[in-house]
Amino acid sequence: MLDLIVSGGTCVLPSGTVAADIGVKDGMIATIGAPGTLAEAGRKVDATGKLVIPGGIDPHIHCSMPVRAPGRPDVLTDPPSQVSKAALHGGTTTLIDFVQCVHERTVQESIEQTQAHWKDGCYCDYGFHLTLMGEVPQPHFGQLADAMQDGHASIKIFTTNIRPGNLGRMVPHGHIWEALKVVAAQGGIACIHAEDNDIVMFMYEKLMRENRVSFEHMAEVHNALSEELSFNRVIRLAENVEGAALYMVHVSAATGVAALEASRAKGFPMYGETLHQYLMYNAEDYKRPGGQMYHTYPSLKYPEDQKRLWGATNRGAIQVIATDELCCPIRIKLQGSRIDDTTGGNSGVEPRVGLMYTQMVTERGYTEAHFVDMISTNAAKIMGLYPRKGALAVGSDADIVLMETGIRKTITAADLHETDYTPWEGHVVTAWPATTIAHGRVVVENGAFSGDLKDGKFLKRKVSEEMRSRPAV
Repeated sequence: MLDLIVSGGTCVLPSGTVAADIGVKDGMIATIGAPGTLAEAGRKVDATGKLVIPGGIDPHIHCSMPVRAPGRPDVLTDPPSQVSKAALHGGTTTLIDFVQCVHERTVQESIEQTQAHWKDGCYCDYGFHLTLMGEVPQPHFGQLADAMQDGHASIKIFTTNIRPGNLGRMVPHGHIWEALKVVAAQGGIACIHAEDNDIVMFMYEKLMRENRVSFEHMAEVHNALSEELSFNRVIRLAENVEGAALYMVHVSAATGVAALEASRAKGFPMYGETLHQYLMYNAEDYKRPGGQMYHTYPSLKYPEDQKRLWGATNRGAIQVIATDELCCPIRIKLQGSRIDDTTGGNSGVEPRVGLMYTQMVTERGYTEAHFVDMISTNAAKIMGLYPRKGALAVGSDADIVLMETGIRKTITAADLHETDYTPWEGHVVTAWPATTIAHGRVVVENGAFSGDLKDGKFLKRKVSEEMRSRPAV
């Protein structure tokens, strides 16, 4: 007998969007059939009138991460328990965070330290990118290869230190070149935070010299030229390493889109991620009261950049919409007010799915399948999780979300489960998750939460040859 049947819904399957029933056994999708054709089960979930989709995947979040600001003690962002609970309420069932591979520890020791925050401390499944730091110690390259063989299929690289005094983050290009060779040999993918450090640091100095230090000037510092120069430089490095694939995180400018488009047109496996912040806010929003709450690094750009980003989500150079989740109280988010001390990241993992359905399907006429690709399936494919994740298919994990569509719901911080503010306060959405199922177990139903911190499992990942050989999505 099946453990669970989801019946009566409109299901977004890999083969198309159809009316279907889904049968679950032992945490996996065991069968998919026409409405009313499945056998009895221990429980039935009525999805009548609902859109049934695979659980969302957010491949860019930061839990238990130090927030550093000049002259202030470090504060850790909220832990996996908080963020994963909010994620499940919002229809996201898989998260990918970061391991900082610091020099004083082996790569494996850094992984184990991060894992200590997650094991038995997360309500949903998770994975890690391995973040290289500064001038990579030579032994780390071999350790990186071992870790990638053990299921850590992606690395993270910064081409900038982001802010003055924030030393040790930027990886020199020679070290990037060497890292790309390791990643290509191990069948992985490199996630790149690409800004030109010389341009960024020069602009910090220039604006400070001119006493234009308010965070409202952030887009002058983390500017589109910086994105253009850095994207093109690191992409050219990758194009000269056989088998190298790149995932450009938080693309914020039209110049970044153009760089990705040019390389993809030549057949190179380049992928782009943007954030819902960039799609829905721009540099003018810095002028609003509490404008820091809309900021992340790189900065918000301009309406013309937003237009190009939206165009790129329409089966173009942007395949994934993530959050760069940084969950902290409003007092931390607003503690800085200068270009050199404003807190990056945003509280956004819970409203992402509902917001993107509204913006993509309702406002722009994208298909429901396209929406699912952007918030789940493409991330699963690029990050080596598909078809275990990101699909309603026989053999996939039973991570299933029932979306109530055709509604008008106003987002408020009081209704969310992340922290005491939301940058999406007052936004009206036309869809919201009514039920979230993880590993075949109902964990959110009509606002009630029944997750278990031992439910979340570490995901070993391997990027497919298809994704690494060409721009496959």
